[in-house]
Amino acid sequence: MNGNSTGSELMNLKKEMNTLSCTEEVRVRFNETDPLGIVWHGHYIVYFEDGREAFGREHGLTYLDIQKAGYVTPIVKSTCEHFLPLKYGETFRIVTTFVNSVSAKLIYRYELFNTENQLVCTGETIQVFLDADGNLCLYNPEFFQAWKDRMGLS
Repeated sequence: MNGNSTGSELMNLKKEMNTLSCTEEVRVRFNETDPLGIVWHGHYIVYFEDGREAFGREHGLTYLDIQKAGYVTPIVKSTCEHFLPLKYGETFRIVTTFVNSVSAKLIYRYELFNTENQLVCTGETIQVFLDADGNLCLYNPEFFQAWKDRMGLS
């Protein structure tokens, strides 16, 4: 970057450098479609979970890792916007991106693309950390902070 870069440009570059993503390919199964042969809208939330599972395997932050550390991460918010339908037998890509936050949260964004690379759906989920007693964690658990440090997200 040149010496004329604004603070926001530097912040955007830092944000891009601290982004972790994962891409997973999925095929639409028959039981995921409605009588019109298109994916029922409720299954997109399941596809988001497929994306989170793939992200966890690729980047070392699986639900089993979280559970082993003594925490659970319930979803407290989910959003989903639909642009194009998916149909039985189609293959699509889920791009799952971890959104870094100083808060004790797991924030993921999702983009689903069909085989023509058209954007089918976008979404986001937010999860919080609960300890073994069900208490909300206001600060990053040690294992999660250590993971963020390893990933260069601190």
